[in-house]
Amino acid sequence: MNALEKKKRRLSGGSGVRKKARAPKITAAEALKREKNGLEVIDDIPCYIRNGWESIPQAERDRLKYVGVFYRKQTPGAFMMRLRMSSGVSNAEQFRVIAEISETYGPGFIDLTTRQQIQLRGFAIENVQNIWNQLETVGLNSLQTGFDNIRGVTGCPVSGLTPNELFDASHVAKQFTTLFVGNKEYTDIPRKFNVGITGCMDNCTHAASQDISLTPAVKEIDGVETKGFNVAVGGKMGSGGYTVAAELDVFVTQEEAAALCGHITLIFRDHGPRVSRNKSRLAFLIADWGVERFREEVERRHCKGIATGKTLLQAGKDMRGKKRADHVGIYAQKQPDLNYIGLVVPVGRMTTAQLFEVARIADTYGSGDIRLTQEQNLIIPNVPSLKLGDLTVEPLLQELRYEPSEVMRGMVSCTGIDYCHFSLIETKERAMEAIRHLEAKLGNTKPLSINWSGCPNGCGNHAAADIGLLGKRTKIDGVITDAVDVFVGGKTGPNPKPATKLLENVPCDELPEVLEGLVPYLSRR
Repeated sequence: MNALEKKKRRLSGGSGVRKKARAPKITAAEALKREKNGLEVIDDIPCYIRNGWESIPQAERDRLKYVGVFYRKQTPGAFMMRLRMSSGVSNAEQFRVIAEISETYGPGFIDLTTRQQIQLRGFAIENVQNIWNQLETVGLNSLQTGFDNIRGVTGCPVSGLTPNELFDASHVAKQFTTLFVGNKEYTDIPRKFNVGITGCMDNCTHAASQDISLTPAVKEIDGVETKGFNVAVGGKMGSGGYTVAAELDVFVTQEEAAALCGHITLIFRDHGPRVSRNKSRLAFLIADWGVERFREEVERRHCKGIATGKTLLQAGKDMRGKKRADHVGIYAQKQPDLNYIGLVVPVGRMTTAQLFEVARIADTYGSGDIRLTQEQNLIIPNVPSLKLGDLTVEPLLQELRYEPSEVMRGMVSCTGIDYCHFSLIETKERAMEAIRHLEAKLGNTKPLSINWSGCPNGCGNHAAADIGLLGKRTKIDGVITDAVDVFVGGKTGPNPKPATKLLENVPCDELPEVLEGLVPYLSRR
């Protein structure tokens, strides 16, 4: 072999034929999506009902999340279902059906989530169709509430009621939800996708942690002051921590807002990263492209179908105030002589008896409407002033209080290890232990949010709280122990910032005493 032939062989990888580039490895989640559309799993449900949960292939257990049915490793054969409630809007009729389902097929309790939804627990796969049938009679469904889908669209829980809103934005959330639910165009996105749409000026939603955030703004258009939204993109809690959504420098009218959200979602579908599950959120695409390039692509898609030469409007005046409201307590509505009452649901867990009672109270004292908040609480609206006295002495309001201690009011907890295989520790009972300890030792304090997340996914929004608790398992004195890292100073609203880690590896058994020393210090700030 002469020198020229040797050189050719080296350049071709050691043979006379150039090797074909190896195809990039895809994740199990991406393989699942390429096999068939996730919504098609609904066709397999009758087979699983006939043959039982053990007949469900391992991969198909993940695909079931497309229809809101969740296999739980901690409770084999006992499934969870997440219900979709746009902006947390519900009613007494729905609460009764949810209570009946939990009482008949489940453990007798449900969980409220930080995305203003309800999770049913403990039912067998054989009952899933019966549950869906009952939910359908009251206008509820569980489609696309898990896996790589657009999750429940959050919004102000007192939209249309509070005097402190620029406008009622709940109709935009409904329009966008109608656009994507059941639409296969939106079911092949790289990762989960969170959207918050609000016209409230009290910062009652976690806007900064959303993949798409629409917040109230005004802009002069053709000489007319127009109420609409400023747009931010790429916020998240998990996948590496809290990333604050980037301002897109876009103002969108209420009429065009749902379509704009659709275009942003499809950009994520077409260009979002898919190689690593931990780096597949919209935030990573924006970090790669930059906000300016992303804005150009949004403009190209959104304006193409509207008018030739049309461009996106630059951001308007941000109308949000400085303070943040949780809507707990009794408040006058914008409607004359009507009020809404916000009730704290301790760590978001409700029994069926409480669900039935809330439904009765909503019908007796209000209009039957019920709203859910991102703090896992609920609101009964449209209560005439003359009925407030009788309402406040209802026995249920000793359990779900409208004037709780501040530590009870500000406590939020994710599901925890009992029912979530991502969680590393138990959270809800730990949170209740902390509440009882702090109430006994400190009495009432200044308002303070204390949020628990059982794992780095951050479902408890710990990084946006005054005190954030992130669960972990760690070795202390040679023993594997339930512990938390403690974060402080997280903020949402017009000037959001991630919380700063203050303490590491605090044993959960010692946490109430640690919080006892920390809460007064933070309350003075």
